[in-house]
Amino acid sequence: MAKNWYPIIDKDKCIQCYQCVNFCPHDVYTIGDDGYPAVVNPDNCVEFCRGCSKICDNEAITYFGDRR
Repeated sequence: MAKNWYPIIDKDKCIQCYQCVNFCPHDVYTIGDDGYPAVVNPDNCVEFCRGCSKICDNEAITYFGDRR
């Protein structure tokens, strides 16, 4: 849905709780080989949803294409 807008994980802030992986109903995430959440299906992200960043306690998720 969002070719120009998708989540980016800040590994310096991420605590590997996987709330984003478990939350997203659109299969945007998986757990990467390094143990951090990985964005594997960015096109599945619903533009301006921000649900995963709202549940991230460490504010480790930003979005490519966000104009802030």
